[in-house]
Amino acid sequence: MADLWDDLESFANASPSFTAVPGERGTIKAKANFNVSEDVAALRKAIEGLGTTEKTLIEILTQRSSSQKQAISKAYQETTKRILVNDLKGDTHGKLEEVLVALARPPAVNDAKWIIEGIKGAGTDNSILIEILSSRTNKQIKELSAAYSEETKKTLIQNLKTEVSGDYGKAILLLAEGARDESTNVNANQAKEDAKALYNAGEKKMGTDESKFIEILCKRSFPHLRQTILEYKNISGKTLQKSIEKEMSGNLEKLLVAIVKCAVSTPAYFAEKLYKSMKGAGTDETTLTRVMVSRGEIDMLDIRAEYKKLYQSSLYKEINSDVSGSYGECLKMICGGED
Repeated sequence: MADLWDDLESFANASPSFTAVPGERGTIKAKANFNVSEDVAALRKAIEGLGTTEKTLIEILTQRSSSQKQAISKAYQETTKRILVNDLKGDTHGKLEEVLVALARPPAVNDAKWIIEGIKGAGTDNSILIEILSSRTNKQIKELSAAYSEETKKTLIQNLKTEVSGDYGKAILLLAEGARDESTNVNANQAKEDAKALYNAGEKKMGTDESKFIEILCKRSFPHLRQTILEYKNISGKTLQKSIEKEMSGNLEKLLVAIVKCAVSTPAYFAEKLYKSMKGAGTDETTLTRVMVSRGEIDMLDIRAEYKKLYQSSLYKEINSDVSGSYGECLKMICGGED
């Protein structure tokens, strides 16, 4: 896997899915000839009949766009005076319940709920914070922040301030503002200057100036960072990722490496996450569900292609051999193809 992130040349001019519009590179797409009342009737029959017809739930929730599903949820509530997500919770269980409920919710609500899960209780699950805040666009971060406030009656930034600290905390709070530069124009001279600044702040000096890394990696656009990463390799002879891993530790290192990986290729970052969630004994279904649902409508086609390139196996086949039952069927529908 290290070779992938070392071989940056092939990604230098790739168009990252970070800027992909939902629906463009996803497997979950809007259904043509969408009929909301037909879908509501089918869902009611599946839920209210004797025994839940899981197949119907899976087919509808994996083959409608997010906005179509919100229309279904609204009509379902108007017709039944019940909330669809609550009925799904009452009628399904375990991992299938988790994936169907997430598919029925708006993406911003999912992100907010995953972050709430990540920061509740005794410790903070930093891996969730890192994954969401390093991979989402400004618009997605603004939307999840609004959903978070709606849910908790506090702002995301307020709550994060009590959970994260030090340089890692500074970086997380910067990302949570959703103010990354998103222009697609790359100024080669500025990228070279940034690469030099990173080299001078890390490898070239005794100790590390973490604030310089945070400022550049949390604020610059992804196309700019891709160019900076290439320039850095020219100056240093090492990849930026390797330098971060050598100079830093703990959550700050994990966060900055995640940003570098997303800048290089967001789909490859998620392909690696999916691989790790299924590799070895036992499956990390929580990560598997979160990634499949959150990327299904955005860049699952690209994630599948990267997965094949990195692991010489199709994502569909890996899911098929790793998870079973209706939960497995649902993930395969999101994956949407055997290649």
